[in-house]
Amino acid sequence: MLDVGFAVRANGLGVRYRRGWALRDCSFELAPGTVTALVGANGAGKSTLLRLAAGLQRPTEGVVEVSGEVGFVAQEKPLYRAFTVAEMLRFGRSTNDSWDQEYAEQLVGEARLPADAKVGSLSGGHRARLALVLALARRPQVLLLDEPLSEMDPVARETTMRALMVAVAETGLTVVLSSHVLAELEGVCDHLLLLDQGSVRLEGDVEELVEGHRVVVAARGADFGDHEVVTTREGERQVTALLRLVGPPDLPDLPEASTPALNELVVAYLRAGEAA
Repeated sequence: MLDVGFAVRANGLGVRYRRGWALRDCSFELAPGTVTALVGANGAGKSTLLRLAAGLQRPTEGVVEVSGEVGFVAQEKPLYRAFTVAEMLRFGRSTNDSWDQEYAEQLVGEARLPADAKVGSLSGGHRARLALVLALARRPQVLLLDEPLSEMDPVARETTMRALMVAVAETGLTVVLSSHVLAELEGVCDHLLLLDQGSVRLEGDVEELVEGHRVVVAARGADFGDHEVVTTREGERQVTALLRLVGPPDLPDLPEASTPALNELVVAYLRAGEAA
């Protein structure tokens, strides 16, 4: 990888279609070796952003830069359905100078993919596993994954995430992973990039973001001081609010305050976007 200090960087990135802007004024920077959860509601622009980073689409405005070789697994998992698994590996080896055949065979074995099976006969989950094998065996520096876990069963998801984490630990691979399975991203991703209606709504180190928010339960009409109210849920006598802390977490009059889980944080920001 080029020693440029970033893995993926966007500045003022935007894409406009006839119906309007799919992305607008997106700016962020991802460090090498990070695992980023790319989240957002349907239509937020996640797939568009990944295609731009992969070089498969040109922006209307702004720029996105990626340092090093890129691997990309699209949501559709495009594969040659008439090929066998073994033929797909031979295809990958013949079209990629950095191909690691031993690693590819190891991943195929871990996924229990039969070498002589036609791609078209595989289940959706197995095709997803094979597409990921092809992307990883290219030994990219940056791996972009669009909903890679959606068709996998729980065991396959766990095995897949383990393989990704091993690759990150051993090679410094940077992963950007779009997924709606938020529970499985917690504890795996160390960076968050949340898109809302085509713009970056929240971005940063997961631990720092979580520590920078509080879930509080207070009487209706409570004063939250200078802290930003992200979203609220009101009951008859109480209100539950997610606060983005401004300065020290000084909440002496709010004893029921807790640090949110990543899932709580993301859902709250998505609800806030819908309400807006």
